[in-house]
Amino acid sequence: MDRAGIEAVDVLIVGAGLSGIAAAVHLQRTCPGETVAMVEARQALGGTWDLYRYPGVRSDSDMYTLAYSFRPWQGENAIAQGAEILQYLRDTAREFGIDERVRYGHRLLRAAWSSEDARWTVTLAREGRGHLVMHARFLLMCTGYYDYANPHRPPFEGKGAFEGTWVHPQLWPQDLDSRGKRVVVIGSGATAISLVPALARDAAQVTIVQRSPSYIAPWASRDGTVNLLRKFLPASFVDRFARGKYVLRDQGFFYLARRWPSLGKKFLRAMARWRAGRDFDLDTHFSPHYGPWEQRLCLAPDGDLFDCLRSGRVDMRTAGIQRVEENGLRLQTGELLPADIIVTATGLRMELMPGVELFVDDKPVHLHETFGYKGCMYSGVPNLVSTFGYSNASWTLKAELICEYFCRLLAQLEESGMRYCMPHADGVSATGEAPLNLDAGYVQRARERLPKQGGFVPWRNLHNYFLDRRLYRRAPVDDGALRFH
Repeated sequence: MDRAGIEAVDVLIVGAGLSGIAAAVHLQRTCPGETVAMVEARQALGGTWDLYRYPGVRSDSDMYTLAYSFRPWQGENAIAQGAEILQYLRDTAREFGIDERVRYGHRLLRAAWSSEDARWTVTLAREGRGHLVMHARFLLMCTGYYDYANPHRPPFEGKGAFEGTWVHPQLWPQDLDSRGKRVVVIGSGATAISLVPALARDAAQVTIVQRSPSYIAPWASRDGTVNLLRKFLPASFVDRFARGKYVLRDQGFFYLARRWPSLGKKFLRAMARWRAGRDFDLDTHFSPHYGPWEQRLCLAPDGDLFDCLRSGRVDMRTAGIQRVEENGLRLQTGELLPADIIVTATGLRMELMPGVELFVDDKPVHLHETFGYKGCMYSGVPNLVSTFGYSNASWTLKAELICEYFCRLLAQLEESGMRYCMPHADGVSATGEAPLNLDAGYVQRARERLPKQGGFVPWRNLHNYFLDRRLYRRAPVDDGALRFH
């Protein structure tokens, strides 16, 4: 407690998902002298992996890089199901004592910075117990990048006429029974690609309706080499080998596809042809209008989606939707798709720090008016760091780098005897680019709400793990753009 009788901490971690657990462990190991509190709006840890409960939920990233560096993945599956990932997070939190420190049901509503006091005053809503006020020197925001409560729901003409069931994967009802039902899934992104094979096991028929195709990679769900090496070699060596292998594979293919898109497209098309069969219409359903990795690459473990298409358990339509009718979906081609259940896998609503009001010295902060600094801080906003992962690799890779950088930042403040630090974007011009290097719909819809990008480091996201390692681990903390007060 401080002099006013209000609980005061050095660091307040907001969010107990994948990033929040990583932050708590890194602080615990590197900065044991700092007082830390951790709050979570929901009643369980796990973030995305606790929220999403639709059939087939899994990661598009391999577990060797999605898992933490301080607790490598030991499972046999390189691509894990959502339940496995959630259990991994719970076990990690338990092993490091993080689960006992999380304050559940605490939602951050307001954070006001005082330069005179060099601290944040935060207001937290507690379920059923009123508001709580705390003081914190630093805010470490681990809240993800989308609105948990409000997914993206595009309007559909005649939606009210449908007599069946509407469902969005982000808000999947656990009592929904698709057995023997006709299911239409609207969408072509990662959620739809993972959901459809799971629904196809019990549904009478599943049809994917996509406005435009996506690139899909049928990577193997298990790595035989890694699993074999575990039998003969030390675990520490195999863990480093597996992590390095997948970092190199994913970063290598990303830059190959962006540098030579025609080559990347041929490679993905060849794999799709091999999996879908000679008679499948690739030109209509698997020939996107954009280059590989201009939007996130979808994953079909062991080619499960292609197997479903080949077997006839799943149909695919690439066309616009004209309207919704009482017994199904009418496409612009005139075809009626009968449906008992319509799933709108139409994406998320991207939002940084959703529902949080920020103030600096009584002035409101609008993040879209700031410049992003090193992909984790904002110009004109003191003592606040956001963890944000990669769009072209595992989220954890960058989230952990930011946690390491945050610990370096705390050490720099202690050594210099300064009270706070703040990025200053003097002379920086906006490029008009979004912080994420993707042309995905959820990014485009959120452009006006996201921080601005500059044309050079540290005001520009690199989207490169190897360059970021140098930036976060070895580049000077006191670089002139980040000023200490």
